[in-house]
Amino acid sequence: MKTPALLLALLLAHALPATANIRQAPEPELRDLMQRTVAEADSFQDRFDAEVWLVDMSGRLKRYVPDAEERLSILRLVHREASKAGLKPELVLALIHAESLFDRFAISSVGAQGMMQVMPFWKAELGRPQDNLTDNATNLRYGCTILSYYLKKENGDINRALARYNGSLGKNRYPAKVIGFWQDFWYVKP
Repeated sequence: MKTPALLLALLLAHALPATANIRQAPEPELRDLMQRTVAEADSFQDRFDAEVWLVDMSGRLKRYVPDAEERLSILRLVHREASKAGLKPELVLALIHAESLFDRFAISSVGAQGMMQVMPFWKAELGRPQDNLTDNATNLRYGCTILSYYLKKENGDINRALARYNGSLGKNRYPAKVIGFWQDFWYVKP
C-alpha cells in the first residue's frame, strides 16, 4: 500500500505539464502545503478524493491565481461551501470564473462584490451589516446559498437558476457563459 506522501507526490507529478520531467519530485514547500490543505478539507468523503480534486483543480486555477497557498485556500472554501449548499463545486468555480475571474476585490458596475459578485443589500436583509463580502469565506457562503436557492426555485433548471443569480432571467447569455466555463475549464467526469 502506498503512503499518503508518496501518493501525493505521484498525483502532483501527473498534474505537471506534459513537458515536465515526471520523475521530478514536487517542491517540499508545495508538498507540505498540499498535505495541510488536504487535512483541512473537511467537505470530502475521504482523503484520496480530496487529494485528487485539489491537485486537479489547482492545476486548472493556477493561471488565474498564481500563489499556491491562496489557490488551495480558495479551492477548499469553494468545495466546502458548494457542498454545504448542495452544489457541484465545479459549477461554483465556473460561476466565479464568469463573475470575477477569481478576484476577491471585484466590484461590478451595480455594486456586486467579491468572487461570486454578491449584492451588498443581502447583508441588510440578513441583519449582518458587519459582514465583509470581499472575504472569500463570507462571499462563498452567501453566493452558494443564493445559487442553491435559485436552483431549487427553478426545479433544477440550471439555465434559469443562473439567470436569476445574475438578474437576467429570460436571457440566455449569462447562463451560457457560465455553463461554457463549466464544460470547457472545470467539468470533472464522474
